[in-house]
Amino acid sequence: MIFKVYYQEDQIRNPKREDTKSLYIDAETEVDARALVAANTKHNIEFIEPLEGKFLEYEQQDPNYELTEFNQ
Repeated sequence: MIFKVYYQEDQIRNPKREDTKSLYIDAETEVDARALVAANTKHNIEFIEPLEGKFLEYEQQDPNYELTEFNQ
């Protein structure tokens, strides 16, 4: 399943909506997605949203859509 992960790049500062970024990741569960991002980045994860059906199709139309893959 594809998940959209909303995050802040810095874990030290308080989150600000204006600084929120996102990435897309393919994982079995939301817990797996969180673990992958936590193990491979220093991002402060705000929210993880599962994407499927029309929601995934909509996100895939964005020219910036790209699945993030981590070397394990």
